[in-house]
Amino acid sequence: MIRIGVAGLGFMGMVHYLSYQKLPGVKVVAIADRHPERLAGDWKGVRGNFGPAGQQMDLAGVATFATHEEMIDRADLDLIDICLPPALHADAAVRALGAGRHVFCEKPMALIVEDCQRMGAAADAAGKHLLIGHVLPFFPEYAWALREIRCGGHGRLLGASFKRVISDPAWLANYWNPAAVGGPLLDLHVHDAHFIRLAIGMPATITSRGSHRHGLPEHWQSLMGFDSGAVVHAESGVIGQPGRPFLQGFEIRLERATLAFEFAVDGDGENATAGYHCPPTIYDASGAATHVTLGDGDPMRAFEAELAHAVDVVAHGADPGPLACDLAADALTICSRQAESLQKQQA
Repeated sequence: MIRIGVAGLGFMGMVHYLSYQKLPGVKVVAIADRHPERLAGDWKGVRGNFGPAGQQMDLAGVATFATHEEMIDRADLDLIDICLPPALHADAAVRALGAGRHVFCEKPMALIVEDCQRMGAAADAAGKHLLIGHVLPFFPEYAWALREIRCGGHGRLLGASFKRVISDPAWLANYWNPAAVGGPLLDLHVHDAHFIRLAIGMPATITSRGSHRHGLPEHWQSLMGFDSGAVVHAESGVIGQPGRPFLQGFEIRLERATLAFEFAVDGDGENATAGYHCPPTIYDASGAATHVTLGDGDPMRAFEAELAHAVDVVAHGADPGPLACDLAADALTICSRQAESLQKQQA
């Protein structure tokens, strides 16, 4: 039995807690949060842009701590799941690794590349796993695209376009604080940066143009060039219209096929609807447009698959794959290069 402690009971902490309930061989035995009502099981104030609403939870048998430091130092745990604000990721991970715990850390790995390096060094010194929660490769649409790219059946990758845009997440405290969350570049686009790194590699060149808010990238377009000759376009950021709270998608151009997909939430509040604007589709040279069925589209299943893989790494030594910390550090490097390009535009 893998004993897990969850640090931070915001939306992602809740998603992880609920996901662990579906997995065999694991048990959440401790939680840490600075809000006393959440430690008492009142999660009704927790919210996000997908998934279940917060509710009253039965936490019988779960040890509770006011700080993650207390939990790390006092609870008998195998794995610390860090769902704290990004600014706290590095110190919490280093402390947990130093205490002999494996670590699963929600993305982004950290706010600066130097902290990623510090976290990786701590994992090496402790001989423990440091896994980073980049869930996108576990979503069926992106897992499908990765398989199609890697199988080689459609020839080499020529180019791609990725899109990930949300309405302003007004419920998130400190979202535009560069020392706490880092805005949409590190909270949102880092998903696509990680997938680009995983599927295509590190870009040789990056040019970005867009707008800023409070000194942080707000909405931008990036053009990335690769040594293979592939060119990737990425659009991401925040818009001011709450009627389109979430959109993600891609169009990936291979030599003999194009892969396309787009999903969005339209409407605000109770009037919102979610679904495909373009279902996963393969366009081939014969003129066919083949829709691919990939399941029921419940995003919670992706988090269950992600955490099941993390448990398999810790319990059985499985390859970390998309959860590898070096990939997450590279994703942050890509984001940093985009921010630098945007900053040069402002100068």
